[in-house]
Amino acid sequence: MESALDPHTALALLQWQVELGVSETIMDAPLDRYALTDTEPRQPAQSMPDPRRPAMPAPPPKAPEVDPAQEAARAARAAASLDALRAALAAFEYCELKRGARNLVFADGAPGARVMIIGEAPGRDEDREGRPFVGRAGQLLDRMLAAIGLSRSESVYITNVLPWRPPQNRDPLPVEIGMMKPFLERHVALAKPEVLVLMGNISCETVLGRRGITRLRGQWTQAMGLPVLPMFHPAYLLRQPQMKRQAWVDLLELQAKLREA
Repeated sequence: MESALDPHTALALLQWQVELGVSETIMDAPLDRYALTDTEPRQPAQSMPDPRRPAMPAPPPKAPEVDPAQEAARAARAAASLDALRAALAAFEYCELKRGARNLVFADGAPGARVMIIGEAPGRDEDREGRPFVGRAGQLLDRMLAAIGLSRSESVYITNVLPWRPPQNRDPLPVEIGMMKPFLERHVALAKPEVLVLMGNISCETVLGRRGITRLRGQWTQAMGLPVLPMFHPAYLLRQPQMKRQAWVDLLELQAKLREA
C-alpha cells in the first residue's frame, strides 16, 4: 500500500518530530535485540542529522613530519657565505636550545685564518655576549694562543659545535649534535682553514666520532679534509691546572705544523 502522504506533508511531520527531540531513527519492522545471536550482525542505530545545527567542518590535513637534521642540511647547503650561514642559523627553528638561549653564538676571530678552533657549546658568558670563549676559559685560551704567536683578532677563527647554550651548561645531547652538525661542516667549508683544533670531548665526538680526550690529545688526525689536532678544553685546564704541561706540548705541535706549511 502506497503512502498517502505527499512530500510536503512528510517533510512537515519530520520537522515536527525533530522539534520534539527525536534524534534517532528505527527500522520499519521492530527488532528483538535480545533474540539476536552472537553471529548475527546488530544493526546500529542511525543518527538523524539535525537541520538546525551547522555541519562540522572537515579536520585540517595533517602537516607532514619534518626531519630537523634534513632541514639543517638543506639550510646549510644553501648558505654561500659566512654571513648567509649566520642568517640560516638564526632562522633555524627546530633546535629547542634556541628557545632558552639569549643569543646565537656564531663565531669570533679572523674569518679565513689558518687555524680554526672548534669548542663545545656556549656557557653563560658566551650566551650573554654572543661570542665563543669570552669567560675565564676564553681568557686562558687567548694566553695560550699568544704563547705561540697567535691571536683571535688576526690568526685564529673560533666557533662551537652548538651555537646555543644548553640549560645549566649540561653536555649537548646526541640528537642536538646530529642536528647541528651540518651547520658546523658548512662553517668549516666556508671558513677554509688549514688546520682544525678540537677542544674537548664534545668536539672530538662530533668531528671524529670518538671520545677520550686524554688519549686523543696531541695526536694529529684527519677530518673534513683537514689536519686535526685534539686538545684539552681551557675550562678543563682551569679545573685541572696540572694538565697545562700537556697543553703546552700540544701548542708546540700546532706551532710546528703551521711552520711546516
